[in-house]
Amino acid sequence: MRSGFAGVAIALVTSAAVAAACSSSTDETTGKLTTAQLQDPGTCQSCHADQFREWSGSMHAYASEDPVFLAMNKRMLRETNGASADFCVNCHAPLAVKLGLTKDGSNLAEVPAAMRGVTCYFCHSVDAVNGTHDNPLHLATDGVMRGGIADPSKLMPHGGMHSDLHDREVHDSATTCGACHDVMTPHGANVERTFDEWKASLYAKPGQLTCGKCHMPGRDGQAAQIAGAPTNRRVHDHGMAGVDIALTSFFGADTQRAAVQSLLDSTVLVKLCVQQTPLGITATVNIDNAFAGHSFPSGANQDRRAWVELGAFKAGASILSSGAIQDGKAATAFTDPNLWLLRDKIFREDGTETHLFWEAARVEPSQLPPSVTNDPLDPAFIHSVTHTYPLPAVPDRVTTRVRMRPVDFDLLDDLVTSGDLDPAIPAKVPTYDLASGTKEWDFATTGFGCVN
Repeated sequence: MRSGFAGVAIALVTSAAVAAACSSSTDETTGKLTTAQLQDPGTCQSCHADQFREWSGSMHAYASEDPVFLAMNKRMLRETNGASADFCVNCHAPLAVKLGLTKDGSNLAEVPAAMRGVTCYFCHSVDAVNGTHDNPLHLATDGVMRGGIADPSKLMPHGGMHSDLHDREVHDSATTCGACHDVMTPHGANVERTFDEWKASLYAKPGQLTCGKCHMPGRDGQAAQIAGAPTNRRVHDHGMAGVDIALTSFFGADTQRAAVQSLLDSTVLVKLCVQQTPLGITATVNIDNAFAGHSFPSGANQDRRAWVELGAFKAGASILSSGAIQDGKAATAFTDPNLWLLRDKIFREDGTETHLFWEAARVEPSQLPPSVTNDPLDPAFIHSVTHTYPLPAVPDRVTTRVRMRPVDFDLLDDLVTSGDLDPAIPAKVPTYDLASGTKEWDFATTGFGCVN
């Protein structure tokens, strides 16, 4: 198992040992850590045990270990003859690229574990964002770690300063995240648009929510375990849950999955209605992307799948079933004229569809849009989407589930067939059920009408 640097988190030291390690880690002459020490997450563990533990179970720590990334990168390098050498690894192991330890990610197994993934040093030394996608972040080399604390302690064994780019209360902090979470392919297709989606949403307006406000929830505590350091700091969860989870044995995997589930459970609002119309009996499902700060689903949406599973029953028998996709089967292989499937389709320059992102020249999205205003009098306030299912008769009961996969089996099975992915990996991919999307309508209780 390529456990990555985060495996050391299993041996997290006690708080007393942390304090001792922290106080003894400084140079007696300068009181500062060297650049090499700062680039090693293990150094950060000494003073920032909580943040280190959270990061160690995050997808940032896992970014270079993810078998799907490794398989996709390997296949991309082979099929493009290395023409897009750093396209993936520049975001998945950015410090290793900047230090010249890898050019294309093909040698990541030989790169020191502390240099793989998205590390503490990489994020906290960012001093400028020189673009909007594909990691245009500039790193300072002054030994100063940047963060969101307005008055950094002078006791730190490294330089420290407040940075708007790291302060989740400041609008510009979103640019630091967005720079890697928007991806443009070599052929010009914007295959990941999370940052763009946020910028067009309500949440990008003054006083609303940045990336960190949702994905790095705050708590009061001690930012660093240093004797005499302030204890009333606002600190933030470095697990940074999204949608993806570790697919191999990895520190904190259960915690990360629970965090992802919790985030998804409250993302959308769902209303299920059964009505008698002039055209017959219908079931309608209305979904409001009320709480994601971007479209839903988002990110690598050419690989993601979200869909509605609806069942209608009369006298105990099924009269309509839609979206009942089998475990282990690709949603796109499911024949269902009523299927409501949310995903991106991507196309090559010749117009043919592909699921290999580096070939994409055009994107055809199908997502739920985010909120754009909190003014109920604004016509744009209503942004929910409704899907209608024709029913052959008045049902006794109708049920729904909103389901999601971070990556689906059409891509995974193809990677297995090409020899790039371990055949055991696809079975590890979860299918989430969003708690807010599970509804049941009962004719005896509700009659024709809706349940929220």
